[in-house]
Amino acid sequence: MRANKIQAIADNAYGTVLESGAVRFERLLPGPIERVWAYLVEGEKRATWFCGGDAEPRTGGKLDLFFMHSRITGERPPESARKMNDEGWLSGGTVTAFEPPHRFAFNWVGMGEPDSDIEFVLSQAGDKVRLVLTHRRLVTKDRMAIVSSGWHLHLGLLEDQLLGQTPRGFWSAHEALKAEYVERQRDVG
Repeated sequence: MRANKIQAIADNAYGTVLESGAVRFERLLPGPIERVWAYLVEGEKRATWFCGGDAEPRTGGKLDLFFMHSRITGERPPESARKMNDEGWLSGGTVTAFEPPHRFAFNWVGMGEPDSDIEFVLSQAGDKVRLVLTHRRLVTKDRMAIVSSGWHLHLGLLEDQLLGQTPRGFWSAHEALKAEYVERQRDVG
């Protein structure tokens, strides 16, 4: 019974496929909500768990996404990610919703064709903050698996930041988690 409960909790951390090309994640995080919001929209804080870069605080504003994974993990990356890890990689987009401290959404340009859409929604859940992340327009199963495993790991790093914990592994878990998301896609068709 205990093993089933632990597996159910672990399964809950996985993203859920909403429709073809869309994945949704839900997390309960330590608040307050304004603190979680700051980790989504402030480049220096966002850089500790996902990517840095400025975000114009308005719908229609410009968004820079600067990825440098050496800032979020001390683990050695695979060769395919070495340049991004060591030198960084800049992409960006447009803010499509900016409703502090509840909704932040953007169109992500440069991650693949077509551009994709990301939405974060925050709400109070007792003494916690419910974060719901939806990523849409992921047109291939490979893109879906890469993005899903990436968000899974990045959201874990966000939780670590909010809890003041040592960040968990990123590269050490990435390939196995990507394979798990590939397998989960087979299960849903």
